[in-house]
Amino acid sequence: MDDLGTAYDGPRPARRVVSLVPSLTEALASVDRDAVVGATDWCTHPADLGAARVRGTKNPDLAAVRALEPDVVVANQEENRELDVRRLRESGVRVWVTRIETVPEAVGSMERLLDGLGWERPTWLGEARRLWCGPVPPVSRRVAIPVWRDPWMVVGARTFTGDLARRLGLDNVFADHPDRYPAASPEQVVAAAPDVVLLPDEPYLFTAADGPEVFAGGPGGPGGPDGAGGVATELVSGRLLTWYGPSLLEAHRSLAR
Repeated sequence: MDDLGTAYDGPRPARRVVSLVPSLTEALASVDRDAVVGATDWCTHPADLGAARVRGTKNPDLAAVRALEPDVVVANQEENRELDVRRLRESGVRVWVTRIETVPEAVGSMERLLDGLGWERPTWLGEARRLWCGPVPPVSRRVAIPVWRDPWMVVGARTFTGDLARRLGLDNVFADHPDRYPAASPEQVVAAAPDVVLLPDEPYLFTAADGPEVFAGGPGGPGGPDGAGGVATELVSGRLLTWYGPSLLEAHRSLAR
């Protein structure tokens, strides 16, 4: 069964898979690239994947998906719309839905998916379990993690990214917010007193010229009328901070420093 309890009754091993989730596209392609016959425009890894493109995660071309005659479509409860899942199922297409809010859930979900499809578990998946699913380390820094600008939004509670950060020893200052991705102005971010603001390059493309200047000290900064009290920022890879899949190994090497 998938993460929401729907049984998969397709062929095992599955031979034709359409993935509507970039992280899962990368994970599936690492096991059987030729079986991934469809993917979204946002599925950028592996870069040379030859799968047909079926538009985006929020607006997939359902006719194109059906035309690929998949054994199963792989989706995610957060990244994809329930309406699209329902329409595919009503037209006779099998859909496997994942639900992921923590790193251990991501590892377990991928194990369940691969087992369900009749595929082998890759070596990197066992290594990801070893690296990420042990005891949580002590807090080393307090962080805020914006994910969008205009309006500003940050990582809140019950998110994969927040859990990954905590497993790196980072305490998300908005982890107790009731919303998963709450609105938070730069002034509110500074008031929460993080040691550093992490600015990923996705889903919003923060760059050296777009994001850090808002939190820097100086005139017009968020720390007060004179800009005093600005917060340090660091640009980080959004893929390493938000994707689950083979990138988990690279994330541990790069972000655990």
